[in-house]
Amino acid sequence: MSKISAPGSLHPRRRPSVPLRQRSAAPIARRQVLLHGQRVTFLEAGADSGGPVVVLLHGLASSSQTWSSVMPHLGRHAHVIAPDLLGHGRSAKPPTGDYSLGAYAAGLRDLLVTLDLDPATIAGHSFGGGVAMQFAYQFPELTERLVLVASGGLGQGVTIALRAATLPGTPLVLQALAALTSPWLAMVVHRTVRAVPVLPGPDLEGLASAFTSFADGGARGAFAQTVRGALNWSGQRLEGTERLYLLAEVPVLLVGGGRDPVIPVEHTVAAHDLLPNSSLQIFEGAGHFPHAEQPGRFTELLTHFLADTRAARSDLRSLRHRLQASAGLPSSADDPSPAAAPSEGPLVCPLGVTTSHLGSTTTVRRSSRPGVSDHEE
Repeated sequence: MSKISAPGSLHPRRRPSVPLRQRSAAPIARRQVLLHGQRVTFLEAGADSGGPVVVLLHGLASSSQTWSSVMPHLGRHAHVIAPDLLGHGRSAKPPTGDYSLGAYAAGLRDLLVTLDLDPATIAGHSFGGGVAMQFAYQFPELTERLVLVASGGLGQGVTIALRAATLPGTPLVLQALAALTSPWLAMVVHRTVRAVPVLPGPDLEGLASAFTSFADGGARGAFAQTVRGALNWSGQRLEGTERLYLLAEVPVLLVGGGRDPVIPVEHTVAAHDLLPNSSLQIFEGAGHFPHAEQPGRFTELLTHFLADTRAARSDLRSLRHRLQASAGLPSSADDPSPAAAPSEGPLVCPLGVTTSHLGSTTTVRRSSRPGVSDHEE
């Protein structure tokens, strides 16, 4: 069962009459939906852009707000939603919730289907990158493209702070830290650390946001459960590199920060080597939040990626072919190879690039949905 909050309606999607590159920044609305009895909140922008659906997934102890500097500009060219994952932000934080990668991927599937926004381009930052990969593995038919930003799941190495979070007593330690971090102390520490150029600003802001969220007991519990499922003292427990070959037909964009102190940028580079058809961009000088540190560059990069690639068109047959090839088995003779998505007419990219690579599968279906709020962020 699902229920979307706030009575109202949205009109069916239509292509804008104003050229995309002339459009102003898109407003951001915060929305809420009940899925399986649990509250799921998300930010939305560009519902009337006429562009493809793009989902932005945040990392551990973060929220949809990490994308707030990207969404107004990206929303001019795409229909963007950024959910608060279960246990994060304003979404529910059930003490008995399933905080595994598979459950997060299934929850995202349910959200997109409920909103009639499938298929989509899935972008994930840090732990959200792991969720994005899991989503692509579990639901290839719903994945048009994949964008991994300073992504987890591409190697074992990770900062010692996250490894320490796997130790017993983590919720109690987080509670003590949250209690010590009063608004006044947080402000002083924030300004002091900013004066010493050790970490980029967005990294510091992400750290401050995480400590603030730990004041919520539900968030602390969700964080501890999620970390223990994904990490151990040695590093990341879950590594998706052995299944990257399943993404061979999916356009993949890899983005890393050259000074990432949390996840080694070498993980991103190594993943690019395993995916010869992928695109790689390293933001030199950026930390663990390259999208927040350089939002204009990131938005331009993602906009070009959407315009210059064809949406994947995967199904059970294409998955079977890849798995059989990996296992050294002959492909089923009665399963024709999947065809690439046909292209429509030329589309003018908002950055002035003309392309005809946006296939019909990127045209988003949006039926009228009762009960969607229209509050702007």
